[in-house]
Amino acid sequence: MTKNKLVLIDGNSIAYRAFFALPLLNNDKGVHTNAIYGFTMMLTRILEDEKPSHILVAFDAGKTTFRHQTFSEYKGGRQKTPPELSEQFPFIRELLDRYSISRYELENYEADDIIGTLSLQAEKEGFEVKVISGDKDLTQLSSEDTTVAITKKGITEIEEYTPAHIEEKYGITADRIIDMKGLMGDSSDNIPGVPGVGEKTALKLLKEFGTLEDLLNSIDQVSGAKLKEKLEQHKDQAIMSKQLATITREAPVEVSLQDLHYKGYELDQVKSLYKELGFNSLLDKLGVADEDAEEESLEEISYTIVEKIEQAMLTDHNAFYVEILEDNYHYADITGFSIVNESGSYFISKEAALQSELFKKWAEDPDKKKTVYDAKRSEVSLRHHGIHLKGVDFDLLLATYIIDPSETIEDVASVAKKHGYSAIQSDEIFYGKGAKRKVPEKEQLAEHLVRKALVLDSLKNQLIDELEKNKQSDLFYNLEMPLSLILADMESFGIKVDLNRLKEMGKEIILKLDEIEKNIFALAGEAFNINSPKQLGVILFDKLGLPVIKKTKTGYSTSADVLEKLEADHEIIREILHYRQLGKLQSTYIEGLLKVVNNESEKVHTRFNQALTQTGRLSSTDPNLQNIPIRLEEGRKIRQAFIPSEQDWVIFAADYSQIELRVLAHIADDEKLISAFREDLDIHTKTAMEVFHVEAEDVTSNMRRHAKAVNFGIVYGISDYGLSQSLGITRKEAGQFIERYLESYPGVKQYMEDIVYDAKQKGFVTTLLQRRRYLPEITSRNFNMRSFAERTAMNTPIQGSAADIIKKAMIDMAARLEKEKAKSRLLLQVHDELIFEAPKDEIELLSKIVPEVMENTVELKVPLKVDFSFGPTWFDAK
Repeated sequence: MTKNKLVLIDGNSIAYRAFFALPLLNNDKGVHTNAIYGFTMMLTRILEDEKPSHILVAFDAGKTTFRHQTFSEYKGGRQKTPPELSEQFPFIRELLDRYSISRYELENYEADDIIGTLSLQAEKEGFEVKVISGDKDLTQLSSEDTTVAITKKGITEIEEYTPAHIEEKYGITADRIIDMKGLMGDSSDNIPGVPGVGEKTALKLLKEFGTLEDLLNSIDQVSGAKLKEKLEQHKDQAIMSKQLATITREAPVEVSLQDLHYKGYELDQVKSLYKELGFNSLLDKLGVADEDAEEESLEEISYTIVEKIEQAMLTDHNAFYVEILEDNYHYADITGFSIVNESGSYFISKEAALQSELFKKWAEDPDKKKTVYDAKRSEVSLRHHGIHLKGVDFDLLLATYIIDPSETIEDVASVAKKHGYSAIQSDEIFYGKGAKRKVPEKEQLAEHLVRKALVLDSLKNQLIDELEKNKQSDLFYNLEMPLSLILADMESFGIKVDLNRLKEMGKEIILKLDEIEKNIFALAGEAFNINSPKQLGVILFDKLGLPVIKKTKTGYSTSADVLEKLEADHEIIREILHYRQLGKLQSTYIEGLLKVVNNESEKVHTRFNQALTQTGRLSSTDPNLQNIPIRLEEGRKIRQAFIPSEQDWVIFAADYSQIELRVLAHIADDEKLISAFREDLDIHTKTAMEVFHVEAEDVTSNMRRHAKAVNFGIVYGISDYGLSQSLGITRKEAGQFIERYLESYPGVKQYMEDIVYDAKQKGFVTTLLQRRRYLPEITSRNFNMRSFAERTAMNTPIQGSAADIIKKAMIDMAARLEKEKAKSRLLLQVHDELIFEAPKDEIELLSKIVPEVMENTVELKVPLKVDFSFGPTWFDAK
């Protein structure tokens, strides 16, 4: 008969481990998901590896437990849970419910006590027990029937504590773990122990005397006068510490072992949560793609496969769809076209369309109105064939994005389903995924593309009504729609790359890497593989004797966070960090850029994502020109490779100065902020003066740095935890800093209160140009979810308005350049910066009109300020 197996998981401990092990991640709704993701990875691995018959996840019920009656300062040194983690706990509990896994918490007790009680019950009933935690306190539960697995490096490595392992590791039995804690204490739980007694001394004493009580009864036999004195003075404290560290195995737990029987989960329940959280890789692991790929029952439609285009097919009002399968459509080709209008529904092959003068004339006729999906993509793809798409009067993608930017837009089918129109398959189902991806026969392709055009035709009026109802018609028609064509121009034209300079930089970096390598070898006293964590660990920790911060399964951790903590301990660390930075620069940016340069034009054609971010900001991919690292000198120099496409031209760059803070001053109507910007003061110095109560001449560089961090932190909804991390100060200090800031700028404080109240009434916030962001969690009963939504409510109008302003500036600049009949071209938008290329004889014109247009694109209570410069390369234009 198979033995029952109970798995008991310390929920809080694993969630904490996951949060600090993984970088902060967000889903498309802006919810942090790193702890949820890490917890899920651990949970799925446990289910696969352990195959439990019974399972429970235990959580702490609150801050106060029965141990506080013994020692009121128990766990007193612990910092408040970061809000970025707190907001994830409701999702972790929801995850467990979807997996049909029991969870339990008990007032006045810790998760450890629940686990201790249930593990003892299970042992008595003949169960095999596995306890999983990140807290070594639970190792005291180890027995012949119970193994305690402790996560080591984040959540990826586990050390299993059996009685034999504990005896080998510590030289004591598992039931003596609490005696060890009584002596050495535990700083993480604020258990005092005996001052000056560490793990080494505690183990030595326990091996010699047995239990803590035996030791305290035999203090006169202890060698060392100082140690004797400490033990004598802190007898009671040691006994209390042991009591605090002892997990109770008699907690009044109200769940039985039978309640914990695990029957598995419903796939649909887990799948829908993964989709909500954006866990696409986990969806793949569930194997739901094949299940979703089952044929949907679609209503029949009638359409014509066009062999030869006739005038009657091309009317004044059309739904027009262009199909391109590849993400990087600059280098992809068109798969086919579909048109739906009053005369019928048509599929037109690429060959039939591109060989037809009638089609070209119709596509370029501004009077022939066209409803499309992704005007920018359609325009760019047609330009490869010499056709300039005109007459686009509605873009389904942009309309859907504006109406609710939190929705993930994957393809036409995802938009259709959102609006209750289900007569279309997703592209993933229709074309297949990965290696199975292929274009079906013409008949099937024709039907799929016609269905897409039918969606465009069917949903247009509905979306127009929604835009009008939301007062977003102006945002759609006068901002996003014209911007899509400007972006198409920028994408199609591209930006020239000096390949020789880029390759030369690569050689320079390789030489620099060689030089740093020699320095590292000299400091280490021997040659070794710097890229080998194992060899590097031996050098740093065995040979050079640097303090060990973290260990891995294979040796010492040499991760970036570990090395940064050791930077002051040895000059080799700075060299190693520099070596790694340059190595990444070489592989990601030098070699990466060379891979995406068009060999014929020697240009890169980045793609601007117009319908992606919830704030309205543009992002770029293939290549991402917004993330070139410019803090490192060698990173900044990469911009030297970006040059004008014509001889004797220059690169002209203009960027908004502190646009988010100016928007904040305007929206918050804060007198001090408005006055500072109107008087053109240094805003970070001004904030330092206000917060530290000093005069301008007494503001130190460190004060200004702190003020700058809190200025921008307020804009991005930073918490005390986030600010403490960026400044390297305690959370208490960071909290006090934010408090003083809000006292100094009462208008900002009032804005924050008002915008949260407003968001709770409406369920959303808006930018200056009526871009919305919905916040359904703002009225949640759950404190953490509500707090996150409140922070989002505060920062979205600021970030979103700044994004709207630069978008409008792009449209205004395009119009002004056309009016001036200038040859200058807009090449890139990077954050708050616009980059042009221009003939030298237009520099004077640009120097006049660019700041004039950008500074007057919207009217605020404070002046917008634009800085500009120019030079032979993008680097020189900074």
